[in-house]
Amino acid sequence: MSRSREAKTALLIGTATTAWSTVALPSTGLDARGRAVANASFAVAVASVTGRSAAQLGLRNTAAGVKWGAAASAIPVLGSAVVAAIPALRRRVRPSEDELAEWVLFRIPVGTVLTEELLFRGVLDAASPALSPIFFGLWHIHPARAAGDTVIGTVLATTVAGVVFSWLRARSGSVLAPALLHYFLNTSGAVLAHLAANDRSR
Repeated sequence: MSRSREAKTALLIGTATTAWSTVALPSTGLDARGRAVANASFAVAVASVTGRSAAQLGLRNTAAGVKWGAAASAIPVLGSAVVAAIPALRRRVRPSEDELAEWVLFRIPVGTVLTEELLFRGVLDAASPALSPIFFGLWHIHPARAAGDTVIGTVLATTVAGVVFSWLRARSGSVLAPALLHYFLNTSGAVLAHLAANDRSR
């Protein structure tokens, strides 16, 4: 497929992902678990429709993916350990009363990591690594609004994160590398938010 055709494909898929996350999914009224299942189903459906092979989606090179992903994941894990060990830093974390096990065992791996890595580092990186991080940022418009965060700041931050994730995908040849970093980054944040909530309840 030519580069211009791949770019058009990426624009079409990226527009669909933005419409899904910003309009379609919020309109369903599903709870958090339902949204996680819906997101994962959407990602699998998009990947299936595109007809990309497992190799094109980055579902190969498992050993390289684990190696690069584990090395990258050490950064957020160690950083979170430092924050957790210092009360003054821990108090700066936004607390969360959500069930921690639900987050780390289901909502993060299924609703976030599986969904976003398959869509963006799998499908969109295969079509246009340059556009993938941009649409990854736009994917977070509604979550930013729902959390009361600045939309522009969130989109910019997640776009930068998307660049890092896409680089890991390209460097390792496997979507597993950014998936591991994504999981441990989000899980570290969830654990810190849980600790912060416990601090405030004392």
